[in-house]
Amino acid sequence: MSLESTWSPSSWTSKPVAQGVEYPDRQQLSKVLSKLGTLPPLVTPSEIERLRYQLSLVQRNEAFLLHAGDCAESFDACTNENISAKIGLILSFSLILIWGARLPIVRIGRIAGQYAKPRSSKTEKVGDREVLSFRGDNVNGLDIDDRTPDPERLLRAYFHSATTLNYVRGLLTSGFASLHQPRDWSLSHVRSPSLRNEFENIVEGLTDALDFSRTIGQDSGASFEHGGARSTVGEVDFYTSHEGLMLDYEQALTRECPVPKSVSSISDEKAYYNTSAHFLWIGDRTRQLDGGHVEYFRGIKNPIGIKLGPSMKDDELTRLLDIVNPDKVSGKVTLITRYGAGKVENYLPAHIKAVKLSQHPVVWICDPMHGNTLTSSTGLKTRHFHTIIDELTSCIRIHSECDSRLGGVSLEFTGELNDEGFSVTECLGGSMELSEEQLGLRYQSFCDPRLNFEQSLDVAFLISKHYKDERRGKQKGTEKDVLFKELSGKAGQ
Repeated sequence: MSLESTWSPSSWTSKPVAQGVEYPDRQQLSKVLSKLGTLPPLVTPSEIERLRYQLSLVQRNEAFLLHAGDCAESFDACTNENISAKIGLILSFSLILIWGARLPIVRIGRIAGQYAKPRSSKTEKVGDREVLSFRGDNVNGLDIDDRTPDPERLLRAYFHSATTLNYVRGLLTSGFASLHQPRDWSLSHVRSPSLRNEFENIVEGLTDALDFSRTIGQDSGASFEHGGARSTVGEVDFYTSHEGLMLDYEQALTRECPVPKSVSSISDEKAYYNTSAHFLWIGDRTRQLDGGHVEYFRGIKNPIGIKLGPSMKDDELTRLLDIVNPDKVSGKVTLITRYGAGKVENYLPAHIKAVKLSQHPVVWICDPMHGNTLTSSTGLKTRHFHTIIDELTSCIRIHSECDSRLGGVSLEFTGELNDEGFSVTECLGGSMELSEEQLGLRYQSFCDPRLNFEQSLDVAFLISKHYKDERRGKQKGTEKDVLFKELSGKAGQ
């Protein structure tokens, strides 16, 4: 049967739903969902299709994907300072990558909607009380007396997402992203002299290049974006994303819209778009083939991500791709691998082989964060910089050995500062050599630990160096192996 005759935005309700939320007040939930169904879309089909096109370039090794942001957003963090810091870090990171790889960067933020989080248990023990687990600001509160799921939080999530997206759009169209002023991207607080020097060298080189371009009359021009030009040095495309966990919310913001004429040869063609974000992903806990999430995701026209962990079987991966992308549309599916540094060798090669045999077009990106979480001796959830880099460099090498290519990276990082202007202290190591004893100094995450500004730039420079050396032909034979050892060695410093 055709998709049109078997799928609707609500067909997921006939399937089992993992990580579902039980609302005591179902009547209030219905009212909230009805209201959400009348509110304006947060993103447009033309933006969504432009992203899909750009992801097809990543798939063809003509661009690089940076997917980054918070593990989970909070309503309280919706401030101009925090949003500016996040965007500034993403811009700084992407500039470093562009300088080394000489490839356009597709920027997708975990922002303007990443409020919900899956949990391994419905309840948790807090002191001597057993309470419902905190599921994110769009479900319940972090305070143990505010754990009852509240439908009104879905509305608050919509309006916080709209406010965030509005401010992001304003920043990016008012010169904040201009390559003429990269020093404005909140680098002033970075305390590592080597990081500051490396970034300043890039800025000086960029300034010289822009001065030369301006002299010969080539200050701006059409960029690689499809469906509308952008000033190469003045503005950038930026896309939003979140895990499509709350299917009631996603359904309410799913709209049947005309497909932009730039991507459709059929007159008056319509399709269903999720207008809450440009890009959504299915988590490792909700990708059951017969589950509600896969059923929902197979019907929307947005590009989607799928998290792959050690529990994913080779044939299961192939069947999943057949379900969500039966027509093998380019740029539709991004596979986000998250095995753990000690397990990537055991699973990634077989997954690459399975996808190659299926002939499905996919973008491969590495999430080196989620498989490398540990608990410190002080009881705080953390990650070590060297294991993050170990998984990332292993992914690059394995893709190369399997005649594949890593197309991007998915990171949880933050540019947030505390009141004294210091970065957060949630992950160990990096050039700042953060120790376990220092974790508690500025540990601000209420979910998973994030790389701070300095650690994020450490990662950016390591990736940039790899692609710069590759571009210059320095990685052949044993030299390539030496590079991977060098990167892994730096990670432990």
